[in-house]
Amino acid sequence: LLTIIMENLFARVAELVPEKPKRSALNQLTRLLLRKYICGVRPVQNWTKPTTVYIDLIIQSVLDGDGQTQKVTTSIWYRQIWNDEFLVWDPEEFDGITEISLSSDAIWVPDVIISEFVDVGKSPVIPYVYVNCSGTVKKNYKPIQVVSACHLEMYAFPFDKQNCTLTFRSWLHSVNEVDLAQWRPAEEIANDTREFMNNSEWELLSVPFHYWTQNLEDRDYAQIQFNVLIRRRPLLYVVSLLIPSIFFMVVDVTSFYLPPNSGTRITFKTSILLGYTVIRVNLMDEIPATAIKTPLIGAFFAVCMALLVRSLALSIFVVKLLHYSEKEVKEMSISACLLDKYGSMDQSFIESAFTSMKTLDDMEQPGGRKEKYPFIMVPVYNQVVSLRLYLQEEDNEGSSQSYWVELCLKVDKLLFSMYLLLVFIYVMTLLLLWGDWSFA
Repeated sequence: LLTIIMENLFARVAELVPEKPKRSALNQLTRLLLRKYICGVRPVQNWTKPTTVYIDLIIQSVLDGDGQTQKVTTSIWYRQIWNDEFLVWDPEEFDGITEISLSSDAIWVPDVIISEFVDVGKSPVIPYVYVNCSGTVKKNYKPIQVVSACHLEMYAFPFDKQNCTLTFRSWLHSVNEVDLAQWRPAEEIANDTREFMNNSEWELLSVPFHYWTQNLEDRDYAQIQFNVLIRRRPLLYVVSLLIPSIFFMVVDVTSFYLPPNSGTRITFKTSILLGYTVIRVNLMDEIPATAIKTPLIGAFFAVCMALLVRSLALSIFVVKLLHYSEKEVKEMSISACLLDKYGSMDQSFIESAFTSMKTLDDMEQPGGRKEKYPFIMVPVYNQVVSLRLYLQEEDNEGSSQSYWVELCLKVDKLLFSMYLLLVFIYVMTLLLLWGDWSFA
C-alpha cells in the first residue's frame, strides 16, 4: 500500500514539473562542431598538408583615381573559400541539415590581405560565414572600398587606360601552410561585368590574374594578383577642355585677317588671351597633378598659351611699325634700301622750294624785275608760293606713309605665314606623339 501511495505521489509531482525542452538539431550540431574547436589552429588533420584558400573577386566600381598621390579607390566584392576538416558532419544525423552559419570569430579564418592597401578599407561588418557538411567554408561576398597604391600612367589623359593591381597574399603563413588559388577561371571573371557600375567615369575592360610565389626570408609565400584594366571615359574632358582650346586657337588664327592699322586687332587678341586664361584657371582642378610625368594635355595647354602670347606679340610689333615717324623710318636699316626714292623726292622738293625762294629774292633785289609787278601783288604771290610748298610737303609725306604702310602689310603677311607654319609643326608633333602612344 505504501508503495502504491509513493508511486502516485511521484506521478503527481512529475506532472507538476515542466518537461525540459529538447535541443533543436541546428543547436546540437553547432554545439557539437564548436565544443572542442580551437580557432587559432589551422584546421587540418595532417599538419604537413597545406590549406588551399580560393579567392573570388568582382569589381563593382572605380570611385576615384588620384594621379598626384597615385591612389585608386575601388569598390569590390570578394570572398574566400577553404576546407575545414574539423567542421564535417553527417546530414542524416541532424535532420538533413547540409549547411549552417557560424560566427567568423569562432572558427579559423585565413589571414589573407591585399598588399596594395594604403588606407583602412571601408566595409560593413559581416560576422558570419556559411559551412556545408563537407567542411567547405564559403565566406559570402564581402563589399569593401579598397584604397590601394597604383602606378597611374597619366600621359594620355583623358584617353588613358590604367592597369591597377590587387595582390592577395597570406600575411603569416607560407605556401607550405596556406596556398592560394582562383575560384573561377580567368575567362569567367573577365566576362563578369554585370555588377560593374557603368555610370561612373571609368569603363571596365577585363580582370585577368596570375599566380606566383615570392621568397621572403627563405620562405615562399603564395600570391594571386588581379589586374584591373580600366579605361577613362573622355567625353567630359573633351567638351570642357579640348574643344574650347581648339576654338580659341582657330579664332586667334583668323584674327590675323583684321587690318593691323584698324586698332582692333590687339584688343581682339588680348580678349582671346584673357578668355583662355580664365577658362584654364577655372578648369585647373580637372587636370590630374602629377610630379612623375607631365600629361600630354598639360603640354598642349601650355603651348596653346605660348602661341596666343606670340600671336599678340607679333601684332604689337606690326602696329608699332605702322606708327613710326618719317624720320624714324629713314633711320631704320630695314627701310634704308627700300625707301631710297624718298631721298630723290625730298631732293626735288628742296630744289623746288629753293627756286621759289630765289624768285622772291630776285623780285626784291634792286634792278630786278620788280617793276614789272605791282607792289600789292607781292603778298599774294608769297601766299601762293607758301601754299604750293605746303601741298608738295603733304604730297611727299602721304607718298612716304603709303609706301611704309604697304611695307608693314607685307611684314604682317610674312609673320602670319611663320605663325601658321609654327602652328602646323605643333599640330604634327602632337599627332606623332599621340600615334607613338597609341601603337606602343
